[in-house]
Amino acid sequence: MTEHLETLFYETVDDAVVLLTLNRPDRGNGVVPELVRDLLEAFTLLEDDKTVRSLVITGAGRQFSAGADLKAMKSYLDDCHRVTNEPYNARVLFPVTQRIVASRLPIVAAINGGATAGGLDLALACDLRICSTRAKMGETYINLGLPPGNGGAYFLPRLLGSGLAAELALTGDVIDAARALEIGLVNRVVEPDELLPASIELARRIAAKSWRAVEATKQALRSTWQVDLATSMAQSFWAVSALHYGPDLIEGVNAFLEKRDPQFNRDSPTAAVPQ
Repeated sequence: MTEHLETLFYETVDDAVVLLTLNRPDRGNGVVPELVRDLLEAFTLLEDDKTVRSLVITGAGRQFSAGADLKAMKSYLDDCHRVTNEPYNARVLFPVTQRIVASRLPIVAAINGGATAGGLDLALACDLRICSTRAKMGETYINLGLPPGNGGAYFLPRLLGSGLAAELALTGDVIDAARALEIGLVNRVVEPDELLPASIELARRIAAKSWRAVEATKQALRSTWQVDLATSMAQSFWAVSALHYGPDLIEGVNAFLEKRDPQFNRDSPTAAVPQ
């Protein structure tokens, strides 16, 4: 049933828990349209299987997810900037975040390594986060000349408060596991070889509870978030669109790929906001 998923491993751990592993380790589990397609297909399978009671999401290799695959973004920018204002991956990725938030399943992010930009946002959309001592996390969009683009501006203030959210989003700093635990970005930090066992055990514990109570509890917790996710993500889409073909993003992507600090021109014009 799941053999056609090219960029994901879908593993039924037991009767109640599924483990989804992002499987592009050679590219830091960076997000490309194929991964988006497979994630949406996996969630369709999960929602159709009423025996599944909880889900764990992790990454293969050394990273959870580095966010957008910047080599693929570079090609997209080179090919499309004259004919479209559509940001790379943005509109196709939003449904994944929304599916995670709306899912009936309690979802644990097992953050095995780096989780930055859209990769961090993917983890933030989950209900719980456990990370390895090796994990590094950052809302690093601003280092490319962009605002948070996949729900980070929605999730971070709700998890951390406005001050810490602003610090992460405006500096683009990457923090270690100890700092992430200190500020409440993750629920728990464990040694690398304990990450999956601890995450699966937490998922199992929740799966053993009353299913109706779990579903009602998740719905109640999310209903306290007063701003509508779709509205927030629509605002993010237009904010990203406004900057996506400007010189700052091109410089940010080039600097990352060339392993140097970006040199943003403070006086450079930005793209107009699409109407």
